[in-house]
Amino acid sequence: MFDYGLVPDNFTFPFVLKACAALSAIEHGREIHEHVVQTGWEKDVFVGAALIDMYAKCGCVGSAREVFDKILVRDAVLWNSMLAAYSQNGHPDACLSLCSEMVLTGLRPTEATLVTAISASADNAALPQGRELHGLSWRQEFESHDKVKTALVDMYAKCGSVRVARNLFERLGVKRVVSWNAMITGYAMHGHATEALDLFEEMNRVAKPDHITFVGVLSACSHGGLLEEGWMFFETMIRDYKIDPTVQHYTCMVDLLGHSGRLDEAYNLIMQMKVVPDSGVWGALLNSCKIHGNVELGEIALERLIELEPDDAGNYVILSNIYAQAGKWEGVAKLRKLMTDRRLKKSIACSWIEVKNKVHAFLSGDTSHPLSDEIYAELERVGGLMKEAGYSPSTGSVFHDVEDDEKANMVCSHSERLAIAFGLISTPPGTRLLITKNLRICEDCHVAIKFISKITEREITIRDVNRYHHFKDGVCSCGDYW
Repeated sequence: MFDYGLVPDNFTFPFVLKACAALSAIEHGREIHEHVVQTGWEKDVFVGAALIDMYAKCGCVGSAREVFDKILVRDAVLWNSMLAAYSQNGHPDACLSLCSEMVLTGLRPTEATLVTAISASADNAALPQGRELHGLSWRQEFESHDKVKTALVDMYAKCGSVRVARNLFERLGVKRVVSWNAMITGYAMHGHATEALDLFEEMNRVAKPDHITFVGVLSACSHGGLLEEGWMFFETMIRDYKIDPTVQHYTCMVDLLGHSGRLDEAYNLIMQMKVVPDSGVWGALLNSCKIHGNVELGEIALERLIELEPDDAGNYVILSNIYAQAGKWEGVAKLRKLMTDRRLKKSIACSWIEVKNKVHAFLSGDTSHPLSDEIYAELERVGGLMKEAGYSPSTGSVFHDVEDDEKANMVCSHSERLAIAFGLISTPPGTRLLITKNLRICEDCHVAIKFISKITEREITIRDVNRYHHFKDGVCSCGDYW
C-alpha cells in the first residue's frame, strides 16, 4: 500500500494492528504505531482502541495506558479496550479503578464494560466491588443480558458466594456452555465435587460439553479426591466426546493421582502426554511429592521446572521443604546456595481481608497495622483457648535453624491468622470472615483455623492460590484433602 503511495487512514490501521495483536508481533506493532503518529491518527478513538488492544495482547500494558492517556475525547469502546488491557494482563485493581473513573465521567457503561469489570472483581476476590457492579448493571437495565449474568455467576462463585452464584445461574434465560462452565468450575473451586458432577450430568442432557467443561469436572474430581471418577471422565472425554486432552486436563489428572499417593502413575502419565508438559503439570507433581515426601520424583520435577521457569523461587522452596522433611539438610543447604547465587527470593506470604469497604493486608509476623497490639492480643487469647481444646502447633512448615519455641511463634503469626484476628476484633460476633491469601495455606494454619472456627463460632473462608476452604464448627469443606 505504501509502495503505491497511498496513506493509511483510521480504517486501515485498526486492521493492521489487529494482525499484529494476533501474531503477538510487538516490534511490527511499534513500527505501525510510528506510522500512526506520523500520519496524525494517534488521537483517533478507533485507531487508539486498536493500539491499546495490540499492546495489551503483547503484554505491554504501560504502552497501552500511554496511548489511552493521549486521547482526550474517549468513547466507550476506548474505555473498554483499556479495561480489557488491565484485566487480561493480571491488573484487576487497575481495571476496577479505571471502571470507577469511567462511570464518574458520566459515560454509560456497555455490556462489555460490565463483563470486564465483573471479571476483574472475580479475579481479585473483591466481593463488595462485585456487588456494586451487580447493582450498577441492574440500574443500567442489563438484568436481561445473559453475558452479564454469566459474569456475575463466575464472580460470586470466585468470591466465595457459591449459593448466590447458583441462584443467578438458575435465573439465566438461556444457559449457554460458558454459563454451565462457570457454575461447574465454581463448584470445583469450593471443593463441592458432588454438586459439580451432578450439574455436569444435567448439562449433558441439554448442551454439549467442551474442553473447558472437562477442566472443571476433572478439577472437581481432583479437589474432591475422586480418583476413579476422574479417570472415568478423562477417558470418556477422549473416547465419547472426541476431545484431545490439553495441558490443563493433564494437570488435573497429575494433581489427582499425586494427591492420591499414585506418584509413579502421575509421572508415567506425564511421560505419555501428547502435548508438551508445562510448569503447571510439573508443579502439580512437585506439590504431590511434598505431600508424600517423595525426594526422587521431587528432584526430577524441580529439574524440569528450572528449565521452564528458572526464576520462580517457590519451586526451589518446595523441594527444600521436601529435603527438610526427609532430614536431608545437605540438600536444603545446596538449594539455599543455588537460590542465593541466582539472586532468587522466596515469595512473601500476604493475606488480606475487607472490612467496612477497606482492604487490610498482612504479612507474616506483621506489626505495621495500627491495631497491631490488639491483633496480637486477640491471637494470644484465642491461642490459649485453642491449646485448652487440644491444639498443638506443628512447626514442620518452618525450616529455619531456630529453637522450637521460636518456630511455634513464627507459625502462629502467619499472615492468614493475623487477618483472622483482625476480623474477629473488627466485626460483630457471628460475622463470616473472608480471607484471601496469595500462597497456599500451610498445614498447621489449616488445623488452627478449624479450631478457631469452632471456638469463636464463626464461619471462616480462606481463598488461597489453589482453592477455597470453608471452615465451620471445626470442620473444613475440603475434608483435609487439598
